Parts: sequence; C-alpha cells; structure tokens
Amino acid sequence: MAEKTQSTRFGLLRHAETIWNHEKKIQGVSDSPLTREGSRLAEKWGEELSGISWDRMLVSDIGRAMETATRINRMLRISMSPEQRLREQDWGNWTGKTVREIENHEPQLLTEQIRAGWKFCPPEGEDRLSVWRRSHAALCEAAAKWAGETILVVTHEGVIKSLIYRLSGRKFVP
Repeated sequence: MAEKTQSTRFGLLRHAETIWNHEKKIQGVSDSPLTREGSRLAEKWGEELSGISWDRMLVSDIGRAMETATRINRMLRISMSPEQRLREQDWGNWTGKTVREIENHEPQLLTEQIRAGWKFCPPEGEDRLSVWRRSHAALCEAAAKWAGETILVVTHEGVIKSLIYRLSGRKFVP
C-alpha cells in the first residue's frame, strides 16, 4: 500500500517597513528598525492572519523579520523558528545605498547586473540563484520536518521573488 504524503502549505510574508525601506536604501543582510507605521502594520497583520489556522512560523533571523514576526505572533501565539537561509540577498558594496545612487555612480555595472537575470550579483554580494537555492532548501526541509502543517514564512522581498519567480518559471529580466 502506497504511503499518502501530506501537503505542507506555506504563506509568504515580507517583513514590515523599516527606516531604510522608507529612505529607499538597500538593506540586504544589514538591518534597520521597523518604522512606527511598520510596527503598527505588523500588529494589524497579526489580527488579519489570526483567521487562518497556522501551525508555526519560519522566520528570517534578521532583526526586521524577527520583529515583524514577534508582533504578528502576539495574536497567533504559535511556535517561531528562526532560519538563516531565509535572509535577504547580500547586496555587498551596494548595501546602504539607494538605487538612484548606484545609477549615478555605477550605471554601466548596474545595467550589466540587471541584464544578468538570475546571475544578478552586486559587487561583493550574492547572486539571485544562490538566494533561491538556500531559501528553497529551507522550505523543502521544513516541509519534510512539519509535513501537513500550515507555515507562515516571514522573510524578505528578494527571497519571496526568488521563490515565486523560480517556481513559476519566470525570469528576472529588465
């Protein structure tokens, strides 16, 4: 008799707004605190998400994601597991800069990187394909460990885009 596998369901959520998000600065693996509005929204998301039967949260271990998850969890009251592989893409030398600053100071390099699609890699940073590989591995491991559960994943925009784009066959193109 064949063993029936249980589907694990994931809900992907980007962390709430940070000071650097508000200032349009690239954070990557660096961190900045949530804005007052970001904190308020994270609490509201907790209320909205309480209508779904979540079993646990898997959370990027970067502060802004952990703070968002903690505020959400005031309503959900479920187990939270930090996961390093759900960190944002490392933007290397471009961390702390705005896209406008990069366009002004390194336009050729930025254009080349945008055209690289999945191989987009900021100087001294990490490429998008690596982000997908590590985040996908984290979710596959979670699906095996907590088979049949519904897991809220609190992470970053780059991670979410990498997962959705890769799994749907979408390309990163200009």
